Amino acid sequence: MNRLVGLIGASLLLVHGLSAVAGSVYFSEPAHASAQKVSTAADTRTYRLDAARHFYEEYAPRIFKGRLPPLIHAVVVVVETTVDENGHASDVSLVRGPSHAPDVTVAVIEAIRRAKLPKPTRLAGNVKFTEIWLVTKDGRFQLDALTEGQN
Repeated sequence: MNRLVGLIGASLLLVHGLSAVAGSVYFSEPAHASAQKVSTAADTRTYRLDAARHFYEEYAPRIFKGRLPPLIHAVVVVVETTVDENGHASDVSLVRGPSHAPDVTVAVIEAIRRAKLPKPTRLAGNVKFTEIWLVTKDGRFQLDALTEGQN
């Protein structure tokens, strides 16, 4: 599955050119804070919430505020992320993605890789969690961990 995502991403870059993909509504640089945050989560569930809050801060202009519309562009992108002790996404694996919107899947995985996640200080070794990304047609999103629901 990772190979498929990589092939899709490479194809998008080749077909559309780097500037076209970088200018897409789904791609933006995260707004990194000057100091990396630390998570004091004692379990994976709490770390997932800390990571979700962090994504909301990093990609604040991309957050869909309020309840999501009944029909969204990429119904769901489910991703399993492994975060190392330094807060780097050491592995990002697609669990489920929309076949009608592979560009959204590529963008979600890229956003995860670009974000500087909180260091999991109370958890030994790597932290692995699954998150559901709900993405609208204009590229805004909510994460299942913090969603406001759907109309």
